Parts: sequence; C-alpha cells; structure tokens
Amino acid sequence: MGRAFLYVIVGGGVGAGYAAHEFVKRGVSPGELCIISQETVAPYERPALSKGYLLPEAPARIPAFHCCVGTNEERLTPKWYKEHGIELVLGTRVKSADVKRKTLLTATGETITYKFLIIATGARALKLEEFGVHGSDADNVCYLRDLDDANRLVNVIQSCSGKNAVVIGGGYIGMECAASLAINKINVTMVFPEAHCMGRLFTPKIASYYEEFYESKGVKFTKGTVLTSFDFDDDGKVTAVNLRDGTKLPADMVVVGIGIRPNTSLFEGQLTLEKGGIKVNGRMQSSNSSVYAVGDVAAFPVKIFGETRRLEHVDSARKSARHAVSAILDPENTTDFDYLPFFYSRVFTLSWQFYGDNTGEVVHFGDFSGHSFGAYWVNNGHLVGSFLEGGTKEEYEAISKATRLKPRIEDLAELETEGVGFALTLSHTPPPSQPLDASGSGFIVDKPLYVWHATAGVVLAASIAAFAYWYGTRRRRW
Repeated sequence: MGRAFLYVIVGGGVGAGYAAHEFVKRGVSPGELCIISQETVAPYERPALSKGYLLPEAPARIPAFHCCVGTNEERLTPKWYKEHGIELVLGTRVKSADVKRKTLLTATGETITYKFLIIATGARALKLEEFGVHGSDADNVCYLRDLDDANRLVNVIQSCSGKNAVVIGGGYIGMECAASLAINKINVTMVFPEAHCMGRLFTPKIASYYEEFYESKGVKFTKGTVLTSFDFDDDGKVTAVNLRDGTKLPADMVVVGIGIRPNTSLFEGQLTLEKGGIKVNGRMQSSNSSVYAVGDVAAFPVKIFGETRRLEHVDSARKSARHAVSAILDPENTTDFDYLPFFYSRVFTLSWQFYGDNTGEVVHFGDFSGHSFGAYWVNNGHLVGSFLEGGTKEEYEAISKATRLKPRIEDLAELETEGVGFALTLSHTPPPSQPLDASGSGFIVDKPLYVWHATAGVVLAASIAAFAYWYGTRRRRW
C-alpha cells in the first residue's frame, strides 16, 4: 500500500506548520502536499508549552496556538489543512527513509513517495539515562518537548501546589518552567552545573539580574553541581534529589531540561551531517538535491558570521521553513538564506530579546537596578550582538537593525554611555553615501562610497565614448 505526493514534510512542529502556510501562499494545488507527524495534533507554536500552557489561570490550550498565530497570521487548524487539500498524517512515525528512491516507510507499513522532501523532525529532549542517572520513568519526573509532555507536566503541577519541585537545568526550559512552577505556588529549586543561569547566552552580570528576580519570587538556586541519583518511595515516585556535592533536596516533582538532540537518525548515512544536524546550503537544501531541512535539525550557513550553525529557536524554524519552500517553488528568485540569529524569552513580568552573536568584548548599559538594561558584544572592532531587557517595540527593532549592520565601534566607553540610544540613532539614519559617524563620535558604519562609485562610472563611460569617437574618426581617415 502506498501513496505519492509532490511535496512531503516529515515532522509536525513549528517548521511544518510554517512550511505548509508558505506552500499555500505560493499556490500549491490540493493533493500535492503531505505532512507526516508523530504527534496527534496539527502543527502548533511550541513555545506556548513552557509559558501559557502551564499557567494556573486561563491557560493556553489547543486550538488557540496552532501555527501561525506566533507571527500574528492565520491559525492553521485541521479544517484549514483540509480546505487546502493538504494531507495530514498524524500519530504516525516514519520507520525508515530512502532518499535515493525518494520513499518513506511508516510504522503502519505504508510507503509514501515524494519529489521534494522537507525534513522538519526537530529534536528530542536529552534523558537523564544518557548521563548515567536512572528514574526518568517515575510518575513525578517530567520533561517538556511536546504536547503530551506538557499535559503530563500540568497534571503533576496540579497535584503539587505548596510542595517542592526541583528543576534540573539552567537553560531555556529550566528558566521558563521554574517561573511557571513558582506562579503555580510551588517551591522551586533550580540545579545546574554552570556558574550562572543561561550560561550559553547570559553574561554573569545579566544572569545575576534574573537570578535575583527569581529569588524574589521564591526560586532557589543550587549552582556548580549536578544530579547523581534519586530517592524513591514504595510507589516508585521520587522523594529526593541527590547532588554530587552531597546535597539532598526534597522533591515532590522534578522537571528535567538538560538540552536536546536533533532527530537525524532516519537520514544518517544518507545525508551529510554537521554540528549535530543535517548540513544544508543557503537554500536549506541538503547533500541530496531533492531533500531540504529546516528548524532545529538543520545546520545552515549564517551569512552574517560566515559560518555554519545549528540554531535551536522558534524564529529560526519559522523563517528557515518559509525559505525552503521558496527555494523549492521559486528557485530562480530565491537567494541564500540571510538570517540574523534571534532569541527571546518572556517570564514573570520580564521580557528580553537577543540578536546576533555573544562573542568578543561585552559592553553593558542601562539600569540594572530597574527594568530596562542591555548589552552589546563587540568583536574585531565591530558590533556583533545585542541584548535588551524591558525594551519597547521600536528599541527591539533598533538593536536588531544595528546588529545586522555590524557598525565599527571605536569607543567602548561611549557605546556604554549611549546604550540603546546608539541603536536608535543608527536605525533612524538613512543609508549613507559615505562612511557615517552614527553618533557624532566613535561609531562608524562601513558602507560603500556610492556617490564616488557613480561618479567614477560616469567618467569611465565618457572616456570610453570619447576613445570610440576618436578611433572611428581615425578609421575613416584610413
């Protein structure tokens, strides 16, 4: 038994939803597109799971956050897919793939063929057992990656009000879940091996602000150590968390957020892998010209930094998915993906955004005792990264634009003084015809000298015309 489609998407997360939306916008015909997903619901905005889904009052629920509400576009309910003739194969695992034969075999025994394949398989949560710790199957140990995980976590939260939770991990999932647990009136202790939270992104100064804010909400931190084992009761539930430094923490529930691993197993040995994901070019095209990869599973060239990276964030999934569809349907007019890395989070009353790269010298600015502050990263004399907490829409757009421009920075002290004002000034400046001092001193945006180029071109053209006239006159004389 088998079916054939022109386009097939494997995976049912954010990337699949946004790819489907782009296919429809570009005129895909009914019956041409199929989405195969192991999840039992249509693609949805995954960030909701660690935010609104866990709230005690008016929590977010499907169908409210189906794609593409995350970018204020239409909501793609199952009815939307049906109306556009898109085949949703839900609750179905792809057992094997053969990219040479362009076939997929599902766990139900069905063979599905394609002309073009988009891999949007995302990633899976790393389990404690991969680090030598057992207990993931306990009823009160939770992970958070998909809707089933979220439903399980909600059930455990509802039974633990006023009790103790231990969150293992100080990254995105750990920080966002800890905030949600605290809002649910649960006593939270976070445990992670790094010196501060969000170690891959935050500076110690930025992390200190958030840790102090969390502490004001009752969250405790145990840093510089790791989980080694659990204590269990007679029913197999965790009662305590044992740490390497000898600490024992009482626990009525545990949330584990220790990282993810891209789902590449279907394609290992068939496609080129890099950075733990499937290597693609600027069109999101893999080493097989009929296969594209998007989102967490894709390692793609980040043009602004001149290197291949794999980015784990919803914004990258959304935009890379749209770009892959563009490259498939309109290859002649699709340039290489020009993506500016972007990360954000909203917890409690806080909201931050980061653009670019956190390498080089860091310049903090703003009021770290208040509600609005930020940082710039300067590498090899150029602005390469920007972070802002508590900004306005205009300010967030400004730091994004400034980071993409990569202006040359000559005075770090002045950059600190100007703070977000530097980005605002730069964002309001029209494209210059000469190197522009963006602030009046210290900051220079490197731009081509368009006026000089144009003048030189005119002079060159006039010279050629004059020579041609002289040469023609001489030939007539001969």
